[in-house]
Amino acid sequence: MKPKLYSYWRSSAAFRVRIALNLKGIDYEVIPVHLGKNGGEQLSESYQNKNPNRLVPLLDDGENSIHQSLAIIEYLDEIQAKPALLPSSPMDRAWVRSLTMDMAIDIHPISNLRVLRYLIKELGASNEVKDAWYQHWIKLGLTSVEKQLSTDQRRGRFAFGDQPGLIDICLVPQLLNAISSKMDMSHYPTLMQILDECMKLPAFIDASWEKQIDAEGPNPSI
Repeated sequence: MKPKLYSYWRSSAAFRVRIALNLKGIDYEVIPVHLGKNGGEQLSESYQNKNPNRLVPLLDDGENSIHQSLAIIEYLDEIQAKPALLPSSPMDRAWVRSLTMDMAIDIHPISNLRVLRYLIKELGASNEVKDAWYQHWIKLGLTSVEKQLSTDQRRGRFAFGDQPGLIDICLVPQLLNAISSKMDMSHYPTLMQILDECMKLPAFIDASWEKQIDAEGPNPSI
């Protein structure tokens, strides 16, 4: 039985899991959960019964379900060792996780769709204020990641060596969000080089927004 991935085409977190599944060569079924229609399908009772935190992604293998993208990805890495998404050395694994958390924990949560909606609907922020908020936190985070990767000898074609891994999985959605928001990306040459290498690979291409069965037109980054 194929695992089911509850996903939204424009979700950065779901994008990460799609990349990981593709890199692992795991066949899966996408179950779209639209985060905008009908007030947000993730808020429906049927979905809350599956995932009480009311977010995507959710991976369901028929017996167990896991939420939170990083937990899902590390689970996949443990049940299928190759290709490895984390290095073998404890120190290198810690370094990879630290950069991953820079993106998945520091940048993404405060610039995702529900935060931006709250700024506008509950706090009365204008679109200009919302955009300034969004770009401020992304710029702050990407500047740090650029500095770390540009000077570290562990970087190769990808963020760690010459095979894609956990950092790349989290970096690509964040960079594509930044590009979509019309940020000036000239300040991040190392990150853009890594993005270029990643987007040569089918695992990243097939996980991208426009390849999803629920893909639509322009939509806020989440």
